[in-house]
Amino acid sequence: MDVRPLHDRIIVRRLVEGEQKSGAIIIPDTAREKPQRGEVIAAGSGKVKDDGTRQPPDVKTGDLILFGKYSGQEVRLDGEDYLIIREEDILGVLDTTEQK
Repeated sequence: MDVRPLHDRIIVRRLVEGEQKSGAIIIPDTAREKPQRGEVIAAGSGKVKDDGTRQPPDVKTGDLILFGKYSGQEVRLDGEDYLIIREEDILGVLDTTEQK
């Protein structure tokens, strides 16, 4: 994929959730809620502040993030679905290191 997001936009691949069940009923794919977790595929160069400088994004390629349910715009690139969201729509970055 040769797409570079502009400014404060982030390209995200949704993480696949496990099979959802409600009691003994298996919920079909079409009725499932879309995952709100994803992996950052690409990040823009950052938001332009009022003084003309750029604020670099807080996320980088490979970060696992949480985002709002109705955030962003869905796009299909090279046969795969992605989400393009603004950095401000990211709710948090998941820490993948185990701390004991």
